[in-house]
Amino acid sequence: IRVSAVVNPVKLVITNYPEGQVEELEAINNPEKPEEGSHFIEFSRELWMEREDFMEDAPKKYFRMTPGQEVRLKNAYIVKCTGCKKNEAGEIVEVYCEYDPNTKSGMPEANRKVKGTLHWVSCDHCLEAEVRLYDRLWKVENPRDELAAIREAKNCDALEAMKEIINPDSLHILPHCYIEKYAAGMKPLTYLQFQRIGYFNVDPDSTPEKMVFNRTVGLKDTWGKINK
Repeated sequence: IRVSAVVNPVKLVITNYPEGQVEELEAINNPEKPEEGSHFIEFSRELWMEREDFMEDAPKKYFRMTPGQEVRLKNAYIVKCTGCKKNEAGEIVEVYCEYDPNTKSGMPEANRKVKGTLHWVSCDHCLEAEVRLYDRLWKVENPRDELAAIREAKNCDALEAMKEIINPDSLHILPHCYIEKYAAGMKPLTYLQFQRIGYFNVDPDSTPEKMVFNRTVGLKDTWGKINK
């Protein structure tokens, strides 16, 4: 099942969308298996989006949100970014855009071509969640051989040798993420896909009041690779 979740949130405000209006938009559970059906996700004026999906001064190959550029919000509308708001430290706290009401599925301009599609969740219709991002445990491909070489070279015990090749970034815990309400109450070890992020399961620590998800496999980030 694919759901929308935002793990590094920044607020997106659609300035020309009516205040207080809420729409229910259809989201396909699994595009590769139509028989698995669909569910509804709420859309409103204020959304959470990924911070990495906005860049104020973007290069040509950046097809996400940047001032003056159009992108599609998944299952929703085409929007054009109009700017952002920063705090005193220069950090972006809000991103602004305008939507085209004729670009929702089934509308006259729904098939207008844009190069980027972003995921989102409605600020007033989502759940806060903890997301645990796991990476490889070791910094080397063959830890057994490396351990033996380090112990021989430094005449140290196995524990000391392990400290040299263990990956300090093997786990990142993100406590303030957001996920659509459809995920509420999923049972521990349920597998699902976060749109554009990767594959996750529900941790046994998860409760309906505070969901906890573990990443099992990440998705390739084309822009991240280009940027790197």
